[in-house]
Amino acid sequence: MTAENGVVNADTVFEFSQSDDWVTARYSGGKIVHGYLVGRVDGSAFAFRYCQCDTDGHLDGGQSNCELERRADGGIRIVERFFWESRGEEGVNIIEDL
Repeated sequence: MTAENGVVNADTVFEFSQSDDWVTARYSGGKIVHGYLVGRVDGSAFAFRYCQCDTDGHLDGGQSNCELERRADGGIRIVERFFWESRGEEGVNIIEDL
C-alpha cells in the first residue's frame, strides 16, 4: 500500500544493506529513477532520511519514521510515515520484502 501523494509504488524495488544499526538502501522502479536512504534501526523502530528523483523530473528529499513488523510467514513489513521536506507533504507507505 502506498500513499496517494507518494511516488513509491508496487514497481519500486529497494535493495537494503545493514551494518550494525546503520541501514542504507538504493531503490528504483515505477516512477522512481534513483532513490537513496540512510538511517538507523533501534529494535522495531527505523528512522531514515531519503533523496530521490522521479520520472517527472522532481528531486525530492525528506525523512521517515517506521515500524518494523514480522509477518506470520516470517517476512518483514515496514510501515513508513514519511514527510517530504521538499514538498511539505506527508503520508504512509507499507513496504514488504519479496
